[in-house]
Amino acid sequence: MKIAFVGKGGSGKTTLASLFLRHLAAERPAPPVLALDADINQHLAAALGAPESHSMPTLGTNLPRIKDYLRGDNPRVPSTDDMIKTTPPGAGSRLIGVDDDNPLYRDLVHEVEGVRLAVTGPFAESDLGVSCYHSKIGAVELLLNHMVDGPREYVVVDMTAGADSFASGLFTRFDVTFLVCEPTVRSVGVYRQYLEYARDFDVRVAVIGNKIIDADDLGFLREHVGRDLLAWVGRSDHVRAAERGEVRPIEALETENRVALRTMRELVDGVEQDWTRFHRQTVEFHLRNAAAWGSDRAGRDLADQVDPDFVLGPVPLAS
Repeated sequence: MKIAFVGKGGSGKTTLASLFLRHLAAERPAPPVLALDADINQHLAAALGAPESHSMPTLGTNLPRIKDYLRGDNPRVPSTDDMIKTTPPGAGSRLIGVDDDNPLYRDLVHEVEGVRLAVTGPFAESDLGVSCYHSKIGAVELLLNHMVDGPREYVVVDMTAGADSFASGLFTRFDVTFLVCEPTVRSVGVYRQYLEYARDFDVRVAVIGNKIIDADDLGFLREHVGRDLLAWVGRSDHVRAAERGEVRPIEALETENRVALRTMRELVDGVEQDWTRFHRQTVEFHLRNAAAWGSDRAGRDLADQVDPDFVLGPVPLAS
């Protein structure tokens, strides 16, 4: 299952993503879990408990290698230069699972406190004025487009803040999107904007209230998000300690906050993956990007990269 954490900047989406990841990793036996940090502010590793000196290779700087591996011997993608962030898989493409033993994972995925993590990489000073962060998270979009994951397998992505996710088709790549919402007018505004943009794309959004102190906070969220409010996280000494650099065992999280994590997991496990919709939207956004800029850049019609006979799902990977 592919899961996104989104929300207003400062809402606590990275904190909630790390708690959810650690909740999954603490299960015995632990299910296959892969975390991807696609936020322009790369804090997921630290939230999981990595030391400040921790460093690892980034997806953004390895994008050509990722493209070359995923295209495999797909005849519709003759070169890495022709492959853009939305290029869909087809016959001959390499598909990946959640915990494959493949060269990309061996080099770009590292374990942080029991969670396997890959990072997009920060927006560097050299990028200022000449680059867009969405060119970096194109690596995440490509990986998800070529990923065949199944029930009780979890890919958790910490997304960019606010509505920035809509600068590409990445927002459609998930089975569940958890929108982290504080009991504030600005945070609720981001929720409404997200739903407005996503309403025509069958995006499953569940709101997770965060920083809930009292009944007034909870009442405010219930009034403004209604039935979309799935669960909430209240005052937490556990989270405050983590923000100071002291990452405690997930078992020490307050009982009521662990209930919220279990509720989130139950929702995810109850979702039926819609591979037809997933691949249809992959193709739709590729054709949009090809028409808008990709074909001009490549010097040929990148709509030809769409394989009309290809069917994405668990069977192609197994075979």
